[in-house]
Amino acid sequence: MNRCLLKLFCFFSLILFRIDVNAADVDTVSTYSKSMRKEIKAVIITPEHYSTNKRYPVVYLLHGYSGNYSDWIIKVPEIKQWADVYNFIIVCADGNKGSWYFDSPVDTASKYETYVSTELVNWVDQHYSTIKKRSGRAITGLSMGGHGALYLASKHPNTFGAAGSMSGGVDIRPFPDNWNIKDVMGNYADHAGNWEKNTVINMTGLLKQASLYLIIDCGVSDFFNKVNGALHEKLLEQNIKHDFISRPGEHNWEYWNNAIAYQLLFMSRFFNESQP
Repeated sequence: MNRCLLKLFCFFSLILFRIDVNAADVDTVSTYSKSMRKEIKAVIITPEHYSTNKRYPVVYLLHGYSGNYSDWIIKVPEIKQWADVYNFIIVCADGNKGSWYFDSPVDTASKYETYVSTELVNWVDQHYSTIKKRSGRAITGLSMGGHGALYLASKHPNTFGAAGSMSGGVDIRPFPDNWNIKDVMGNYADHAGNWEKNTVINMTGLLKQASLYLIIDCGVSDFFNKVNGALHEKLLEQNIKHDFISRPGEHNWEYWNNAIAYQLLFMSRFFNESQP
């Protein structure tokens, strides 16, 4: 075995050893949304040897339509291991079953943009030892949460410095009758402006201004593959730097179990490059 191969073998052996022996802590917490006047749960994963004497970067992880805050830790418990490997905090937020992470213009009781991007972030910063600036925060998610992550990061560039999407519904307009989007945007026929203004593919100007680290991932057999490809092409046309992954896979947990490893590696690199 030559020296380069030996170094590579040792590197991956070290990662696998850390995954086997480390044990992140998982807390289910209750947070309060002033804007919606209710308690909302979240899962917060802290790495082994978490200490209040050190400040940690945070990855906010969003679930998809019909899911909740517990989806990620139940379906992909390996995220605990990645919190250990990269030594950051992971926050699994709740976006209700179909909020699409909007502050709804038609339902004043649904304000999940405000909750996730402001209220939850502030709560986490108050209760955990975090890096309280954009260079210490990233956000990603799957499906509805993929749209939500890019949407929230583009609108709140002072809060998040990196954003990702896995199988994201990055253009909601082709799906006017799906996934209860019309409950939070109004039906397309009567409220087209809401849809046009709040679909990620029409927000690339904000993405460019935000100077975000971006990673977008969607399977070739996913029903969102076409809209993700269109977003990728638009980002290229506007010279917006991003990583784009399209590989065999469908809209399912088998795909996301694999995708999250790439997303968290990307976020770790962002944190490492952004910290002094």
